[in-house]
Parts: sequence; C-alpha cells; structure tokens
Amino acid sequence: MADSPHAALASALDSVGDRWTLLVVAALMSGPRRFGDLQGELDGIATNVLSARLKSLEQHRLVSSQPYSERPLRVVYELTHSGRELAGTLRLLADWGARRGEAGNAPRHAACGTPLEATWFCPVCEIPLPDADADEVHRA
Repeated sequence: MADSPHAALASALDSVGDRWTLLVVAALMSGPRRFGDLQGELDGIATNVLSARLKSLEQHRLVSSQPYSERPLRVVYELTHSGRELAGTLRLLADWGARRGEAGNAPRHAACGTPLEATWFCPVCEIPLPDADADEVHRA
C-alpha cells in the first residue's frame, strides 16, 4: 500500500484534509494575509480553529509566518512554494464542486464557451492521458 495512489492521497489529506484548512489555503492564494484578514474572509471560522489550522499548515511547511509587529507580536501569513503548488488542486476541486452544484457552473473557455476538462499530460511525449488510461500512471 505504501506505493499506491491511496497512500499518496492519505498523505496529502493528513496535511490539508479538512474544510477549513483548504479554505485557509485558498484565502492565501491571492497573497499574504494577517490573522484578522483571514478571519474576516473565512465567514464562520472560530478564532481557535483558524489558529489551529494555521499552526498545522506551518508544521507541514505549507504556510510561513513573518512578524510585522513585535509588541504585541503580530504576524502575516503566506503560502510557501509547496503551499502554492496546491493552487491547481484547489481549482480542480472547486471545478468539481461547481459541476455538482445546482447551476452546473463548470469553468468555460472564454474564446468559445466550451466547458473545460482537466487531464493528465506528459510534457515530454506531448500526449494527454485521459482518466480511462489512469493505469498507465505510476509513481517512481
């Protein structure tokens, strides 16, 4: 199981596998934020929950904090490189949620209006790999 896609998914979910954590990451995708800014942007999040999620994200090296005031100590939070790598994943998850929603608001290509599709792509072979060929994907 250690080399299975389930193990990789379980590892990812250990880092970001709950609603508030993903929403904190999404809020930080547009740039650094102070604690109060995050709390204002994440409607309904309790202060202790936000603190715990930020601490966990820092422990997983997905978020870093830099002081902007010493007395009292206040920090600004921002995504690390690894945290920014989650952007594509969050866009895909949001797309999936939009497709399942009542309005079916899938993202569309601005030029022609066609709903967009995500797929694996090999940049060396320049070949897209549809979901039906997922058995050709392996982790080294």
